[in-house]
Amino acid sequence: MTPYLIKILSTAVLVVAITEVAKRSTFWGAALASLPLTSVLAFVWLYLDTADVAQVATLSRSVFWLVIPSLVLLAALPGLLRSGLGFWASLGGACALTAASYGAMTWSLPRLGIRL
Repeated sequence: MTPYLIKILSTAVLVVAITEVAKRSTFWGAALASLPLTSVLAFVWLYLDTADVAQVATLSRSVFWLVIPSLVLLAALPGLLRSGLGFWASLGGACALTAASYGAMTWSLPRLGIRL
């Protein structure tokens, strides 16, 4: 149980730290949030749990391909907010577009010979 608590707490601390930094400086908050810290944590936890570098490499490659559709959220949200939609509607719309992009990517990749 202790390893899970350490994972949960360290991840939560990271998210809280980023939001606190963003309150003071959106630039530095964005810089921290844009770092692949979640991926790095996942790689570390996976390696510590399994000691399997092949699994870490596979996870890393999969993350690479799935970062592309995740960028849709970052592109769509500001546009939807500027269009006059409220925050929650904009966030929901951006999330829906992102989900559709994930679906398109996971449908397309196997047809291009790329396995996740």
